[in-house]
Amino acid sequence: MAQRARRAAGGTGERVAREPLTGRVSRDWSQVVGSGPVGERAAPTRYAVRGPYPWDRTRCAVTRRRAPRRLSCPAMRRATGFAPGRINLIGEHTDYNDGLVMPIALRLGVTVAATSRDDATIRLTTDAPVTPQHGSYILGTERSDGTWLDRAKGVTAILAREGARIGGFGADVRSDLPVGAGLGSSAAFAIALLRAVSKLFDLAVDDAAAARIAHAAESEFGGARSGMLDQLASVYGRPSDALLIDMRDHDTEVIALPRTIEVAVIDSGTRHEHATGEYNRRRAECEQACVHLGVVSLRDVEARPLDEILERLPSPLDRRVRHVVTENARVRRAVDAVRAHDDAGLGEILDASHRSLRDDYQVSTPELDQLVQLATGAGAFGARMVGGGFGGSIIALTRRGEGRKLATRVLEGYRGDGNLVAVVP
Repeated sequence: MAQRARRAAGGTGERVAREPLTGRVSRDWSQVVGSGPVGERAAPTRYAVRGPYPWDRTRCAVTRRRAPRRLSCPAMRRATGFAPGRINLIGEHTDYNDGLVMPIALRLGVTVAATSRDDATIRLTTDAPVTPQHGSYILGTERSDGTWLDRAKGVTAILAREGARIGGFGADVRSDLPVGAGLGSSAAFAIALLRAVSKLFDLAVDDAAAARIAHAAESEFGGARSGMLDQLASVYGRPSDALLIDMRDHDTEVIALPRTIEVAVIDSGTRHEHATGEYNRRRAECEQACVHLGVVSLRDVEARPLDEILERLPSPLDRRVRHVVTENARVRRAVDAVRAHDDAGLGEILDASHRSLRDDYQVSTPELDQLVQLATGAGAFGARMVGGGFGGSIIALTRRGEGRKLATRVLEGYRGDGNLVAVVP
């Protein structure tokens, strides 16, 4: 897609240059980027895979010379990949309904340091508080087992399915991003792993293909029927600006954040598990509502009077649809508020989003509700839960320079085991 630029009052209006998210494997080796830094990429609209490898990775050749006998093996290679987590300023549970989202990248994220092996074994270790903290599998035998390793299995299986030639490797996974806190840790891990593996085996995987592959790994192997928000935010996001992403066509616009505000990210200490039950149920309910209304996605009902739509739906589908439709409207209002530097108005929009997530979409928890109430009581412009819900974190909008003080007051009154994760930007 050709890069476009547009200026808008109060924001950059910059269009993010993106390759189409379909991607494909090219056998034109002239398109290969090689093992350069992240950000180099192959020709738009496709990603290229170098191959075949110049040696047989499953064995080493012994050369016979007069003296001494020498083992000739390919040199061990190393590569590192990083991907950030994200918060979503506004636009929750709209991504899988072709809606609008407004994420901001965090400076926290996941780093994967990979080392090549001379066999087909994948070995992974992590410092994250997960079980198990290490594991292994053989390329070509990827099967989900309900652990964090499933995302890695998804990445390698999908690369192989699309014709990429990779061998075994070891990977050390380091993260300063809380796991299960609603901040996109799973997507960050998959993107970081893809970036490391791409450099390790000279695969030119562009950002669009990385987002698509990471999302497929989450859906097919991770078990969560989530939208593509986390992956797109991780590959295109920046910590100083928001991105306005239309999930219908992935059109992306940079929205500059006012210098008068910052966002405190507070972890409730309670954890969610998207793949087990309620998250997937919410998506299924949205799909059921589409069947009732005769539309492909809930984005298609925006032009109709909301009351007439809701009258046609049984409970709880009516509440689910009301949240999605009104949340898309809140995203548009939030963009206007940011551009107008209306900090108080933006805070009111966040408050309304949380009420909708709590009452209509029913994905909040008592802990998240308490944190939001404490934040608004402590002087935040507004606050809401962030992420898929059922645990995780909240965001609180404050004046620039006041985020840490507000978080301290909030946590002093909180009954749970919470902590301040970050202040953005």
